[in-house]
Amino acid sequence: MRFGLISANLMGNVDGAAARETAQTAEEVGFDSLWAIEHVVVPKSYHSTYPYDDGGRLFKGASQLDHSDPLIWLAYAAAVTSRIRLATGILILPQRNPLILAKEIASLDRLCGGRFDFGIGVGWLREEFDALGVPFDRRGARTDEYIAALRVLWTEEEAEFHGEFVDFDPVYSQPKPIQQPVPILVGGHSDRAARRAGELGDVFFPAERPAEVLADLFDSARRYAEAAGRDPAEIEMWTTGGTDRAHLDELVELGVSQVMVPGRRPPQLGETYGQILADYADA
Repeated sequence: MRFGLISANLMGNVDGAAARETAQTAEEVGFDSLWAIEHVVVPKSYHSTYPYDDGGRLFKGASQLDHSDPLIWLAYAAAVTSRIRLATGILILPQRNPLILAKEIASLDRLCGGRFDFGIGVGWLREEFDALGVPFDRRGARTDEYIAALRVLWTEEEAEFHGEFVDFDPVYSQPKPIQQPVPILVGGHSDRAARRAGELGDVFFPAERPAEVLADLFDSARRYAEAAGRDPAEIEMWTTGGTDRAHLDELVELGVSQVMVPGRRPPQLGETYGQILADYADA
């Protein structure tokens, strides 16, 4: 079992000294990955329901609104680390221009030596999409097409793409990323997310759910992969959650190979999660 540190770009870690200490400590104690979340803006009032909280609200106080742009924060973390993998968890893909994003990710992957994992989701906050002037409806279809366009831009010398949401004649998009391909990590907890992971992703990582729910989601992703002519065994299953041994044993049985745990500030990283890694290294 491997462990990642999620939501690392929140609150106090928006400042350089804290971000550097968190990234370096996470690497020193043995975390496999460091994750940054995304919201460009959070509307003061919204009716959308946050799917990962019983109350349906994303933030419980103004102090929680601080979180850096994930790609910029990870580029900073890349400069002060050498081994830990760097992931978006998640970047809201349909809000981004795919040609600009292809350049940003390829640049980051080159700068960090091929340590970048591209975690994506479709988003849930309609009011944020409205503020950005991006259509909320059909964001899933837009996401799928953006994935295809990104892969063309990352791999083809003269990249060309003609779709419903992305349409461009041959262009040069340089530099290319070191990783061929850049791993695409699909977040979400719906059947549609499982299908996206099975058909297009390298990793499926629903957020923490009861074991039986995760089992159904993982089985769905594998079935969709097989139906798409892919080898289901090549898609890794990750999730977020706690670290008690009974829970980890359940996840191992489900085929989970990495768990992302909530971010903490040093020295708690070294004291708490260093012990977790020592205790569960054989999980």
